[in-house]
Amino acid sequence: MTDDRRDTVLVVDDSPETLGFVTEALKRTDVAVLVATSGEAALAICDKVTPDTILMDAVMPGLDGFETCGKIKDNPALKHVPVIFMTGLSETEHIVKALESGGVDFLTKPIDVDELKARIKVHLKNARSVQSAHVALDAAGRHLVAVNAAGAILWSTPQIRSLLAQAGDAEARLAKLGKSLGEWLAASEPSGAYHKSFMLELSDTLAVQLHPLGRVGPDENLFRVTAEDEAGQIRALQERFELTQREAEVLIWIAKGKSNKDIGEILGLSPRTVNKHLEQIFVKLGVENRASAAVRAAEVIYAL
Repeated sequence: MTDDRRDTVLVVDDSPETLGFVTEALKRTDVAVLVATSGEAALAICDKVTPDTILMDAVMPGLDGFETCGKIKDNPALKHVPVIFMTGLSETEHIVKALESGGVDFLTKPIDVDELKARIKVHLKNARSVQSAHVALDAAGRHLVAVNAAGAILWSTPQIRSLLAQAGDAEARLAKLGKSLGEWLAASEPSGAYHKSFMLELSDTLAVQLHPLGRVGPDENLFRVTAEDEAGQIRALQERFELTQREAEVLIWIAKGKSNKDIGEILGLSPRTVNKHLEQIFVKLGVENRASAAVRAAEVIYAL
C-alpha cells in the first residue's frame, strides 16, 4: 500500500480471447490488471483485493455477470467500485438489467479499446468524487478516522477526540488507535478480512468497535468507530430478538429515526439490502412497520 499505487482493473470474462485482448490493451497503460474467468472467481478475488474498476462479462456459466455484480454491490467494501459490463447483448432489457444490478456502464462487443480506456478513466474519476462526497456526508456528526498503512492518523472528526477523551489523554489514545489500525491493516489485507469489523480496547474503561469503510485514497483507509455502549446495545437487541449483528445495527438506526437511505449510507449497504434486513426484523419482532419496530427496540435500549 503506497501513495503511488497503480489503478487496478479486474477483468471478468469466460472467453480467453476477450481476456487476452482486453488485458493486453490495458497493460499498455499505467494499470494493474487482474483476471477472472467466472463470477465465482471474481468474488474470490474481491475478497482479497479491492479493484478500482471491474469490467464484467454479462453471460457466463454459473454466476452470470448480473448476479456477480449484485453480490459485489452487497459488500460495503466494494459498493463504490464501478462495474462496466462488456457483452454481445444489446437489447434494452439487458442494458436495464445491467444497470439495475449495480453496473455504471455498458459496452457492446467487439470492444473498442480507445472507448474502453476513456470510459474507465471517466468512471474512476466519478467513483472517487462520489466516495469523497460520502465521506463528507458521513463526517457530519459521525465518529470517523482515516489512517495510512503505517498507522499514522491522517484526519479524524471532532467526535473521535471527544470519545477518546473519556479514557484520558485524547492525543495519546488517538496515537494508540492509529498504531493499532496500522497493525490490523498489515495483518488483515493478505487474509482478505479487510471489510470485517473488529473490537479494540484502548484502555481499561474504553473499548470501541472499528468498522472498515474502505480505501478512499491511494493510502487513506477510513474507519467508523462505535463506542462500547452502542456495541452493547447491538448485543442486547441480538439476544432479545434473535437478530443477526447486521439486523441489530439496522434496528438501532431505525430507533434513531433514520430513513432507509440514511441507514444505507451509515452502514455501507444498498437500499435493497436494507429492505431485506427490515423484512427479517419485522418478522422477528412480530411487527408490521418501522414505527412499531422502533418502539420495541427502544424498550430494550433504554432498559440497559
